[in-house]
Amino acid sequence: MTSTATDVSSSTDRELITARHLINGEWLGEADTERVNPARPGELAALSPSGTAADVDAAITAAAAAQPGWAALPAPSRGAILITAGNLLIERQAAIAEDLVREEGKTLAEAKGEVKRASDVLRFFGSLGWAATGEVLPSGLPDTTITTRREPLGVVGLITPWNFPIAIPAWKSAPALISGNAVVIKPAELTPLSATHLARALQDAGLPAGVFNVVHGKGRVVGDALARDPRIAGLSFTGSTNVGLGLQEILNARRARVQLEMGGKNGVLVLDDADARKAAKVVAAGAFGLTGQACTATSRVYVTPGIRAAFLDALTEEAAAYTPGDGMDAAMGAVVSSQQFEQNTAAVRSAVERGATLLAGSGVLDGTRDGDADRPLFFPPAVLTGLPFDDAAVTEEIFGPVVAVLEVADYEAGLAAINDSRYGLTAGICTDSLKLATDFAARAQAGVVKVNRPTAGLDLNVPFGGVKDSSTNTFREQGKSALDFFTWGKTVYTGV
Repeated sequence: MTSTATDVSSSTDRELITARHLINGEWLGEADTERVNPARPGELAALSPSGTAADVDAAITAAAAAQPGWAALPAPSRGAILITAGNLLIERQAAIAEDLVREEGKTLAEAKGEVKRASDVLRFFGSLGWAATGEVLPSGLPDTTITTRREPLGVVGLITPWNFPIAIPAWKSAPALISGNAVVIKPAELTPLSATHLARALQDAGLPAGVFNVVHGKGRVVGDALARDPRIAGLSFTGSTNVGLGLQEILNARRARVQLEMGGKNGVLVLDDADARKAAKVVAAGAFGLTGQACTATSRVYVTPGIRAAFLDALTEEAAAYTPGDGMDAAMGAVVSSQQFEQNTAAVRSAVERGATLLAGSGVLDGTRDGDADRPLFFPPAVLTGLPFDDAAVTEEIFGPVVAVLEVADYEAGLAAINDSRYGLTAGICTDSLKLATDFAARAQAGVVKVNRPTAGLDLNVPFGGVKDSSTNTFREQGKSALDFFTWGKTVYTGV
C-alpha cells in the first residue's frame, strides 16, 4: 500500500491496515491510533485501538473460560493447529512482509525472513505435540512406577516489542499454546498489524475462541493490568530493562511466574590473528543489520593493536554499504520512530562532543528532525573511536546502528572489557585460535556466545536468553527450553 494518510480514505483501504483487539474470537475496538510509515512519514501504515483495563479484564475472562478445554485437547491436535497456522503465514508471507516493512521500517528481505521465522516457530512447536514431555523413572519401592508430567500454568500474559513484531509474538505464543495455556498478548503500539497477522493465522487454523486474545494499547495501561491481574499465572516480557524490572516487582509481589528478556550492550573481541575484512563483515552484520534495532546487535568492539588500523579501514568500508532508505528497496531500513531517531542522534552527537572521532556516519550530525515531521527516518551507520571504556556510548544501550571501537592490549584485557558490563546477552570473538575461542566461550559472561559470527541472530531450536540485567536468567526462550516457563512439573507414583 503506497497511499498517503490523506489518500487512505475508503473504508476498504482503511480496513486493510486496521488492527483490532481479538477477545473471545471477536475483533473489537475502535481504531483511534494512527501509525505512519517511518520511511514515508506521510503514509498511514496502520490503525489500532487504545485498550483499557476493561478490555484486559474481558480478554483474561475469555482466556480463563477457554483454557481448560484447550488443555484437554490432545497435544497432537493442538500441534496440528499450530502447524496449520505456520503454513498460513508462509502462504501470506509477501503481504505480511510488506505490512511489516511499512509499520516497522526494516527491509523487505528482513521482513520476509521474519515472517518465515514466525512460521517455522509455529511449526516447530506444533511438532512437539507428538513428542514425549515426561519421564519414566525407577522407584525404590516394589511394584511402583514413577512418571513425571508437565502441566500448563493456565492463563499467561505476553508483552512483545516492536523490533521483531511477528517473530517474538510467535516464539512466545507457540510454546505457551502447545503446553495447553490460553494467551493474552499486548503487542507493541508501533507495530499492531504484524501481531494481527499472527492472530488471524491462528484463528483461521481453527484455534478455539478465547484461547488466543490480543489487546492493543499503552504499556502503562494494558501491560500494567496484565501484570496485576491474579488470573495471570505467568507473564513473559521482552523490552527495556527498566520496564522489565518494574514488571518483575509486580509479579514477584503476588508470587506469579515472570520471564524477562531485556537490554543488551553486546561486545565483540577482534584479535590480531583474525582476518580484518572477515571480522569487519561479522561486526557490520551484527551492528548495522536490522538497522541496529535488535537486543543482540553488536554495539562495542575491542581490537588488539596489530589489527586495529586494518580493521577500522575495513569496517568503515562495510558501513558505507549499509545505505538507509525505504525498506522496500534499500540495503538498510528506516529507524522505527522519531523518538528512536532522536535518541540515536543524541547519543552520537554527545559522544563526539566528549571527544569521540566519527569514522562513519557523518550525516548523523547534519541536524535533527525537529520541525521537520515529513523527513524520513533514515539514520546512517555510525562508527565511533577514541572513547574511554566508561563512556556512555560504550556502556549504555542505544538501540541503533551505532558501534564504538576501542583498543585493548591483548586477549585477557579484551575478555575483561567484554565482561565489564551490566548486560550479558550476547558476546563474540573473531580469531583463528581454537584455544582462545574455546576459552572465550567458557569465560564470556553472556547467554549466547558467537565465534566468527555476528552477535545478532539465533536458530529457533536452541535456548535464548542472557544474564545480569539482560534477563531474569531463569527460564530460556526458544527451543524445547521454552516449554519450561509455561509449564510446572508433577511427579506421579503408581502402584500395582
